[in-house]
Amino acid sequence: MAQLRSGDNQVVGIGIFTEEAPGVRVNVQVRGLPPGTHGIHVHMTGSCIPPDFNSAGDHFNPTGRQHGLQNPNGPHAGDLPNLEVGADGSGVLTALARDLVLGTGPTSIFDTDGSALVIHAGPDDNSTDPNGNSGARIACGTIARG
Repeated sequence: MAQLRSGDNQVVGIGIFTEEAPGVRVNVQVRGLPPGTHGIHVHMTGSCIPPDFNSAGDHFNPTGRQHGLQNPNGPHAGDLPNLEVGADGSGVLTALARDLVLGTGPTSIFDTDGSALVIHAGPDDNSTDPNGNSGARIACGTIARG
């Protein structure tokens, strides 16, 4: 799981990760975020230092692909569909990340430095490498075994 916090350290949601064949089911629930469409990704380092969360590093990409669910040379293992947040600041996302695992191996989100779930300010265009032009990081949660 990942407890998502905003840049001012407020809890804004949770991400739950469940292994499925093939991949990992990612369930996210948020509240208190700006309404609209937001990029959301698994990032390569399990660190969420506010306010900018740059400590989470780039998108989780152990296979060396390009960014984007619609990129013919992609996607990154950590790419997820956009998160839609309603006028009340809440949103839900359920997605299957086919290239992730929770066990061992090169695509495990539990590698030596861990991973983080990051929500961005704007929508992910699902094709532009390396980050989909999704803007600043507005929430982050270190992924931990529950």
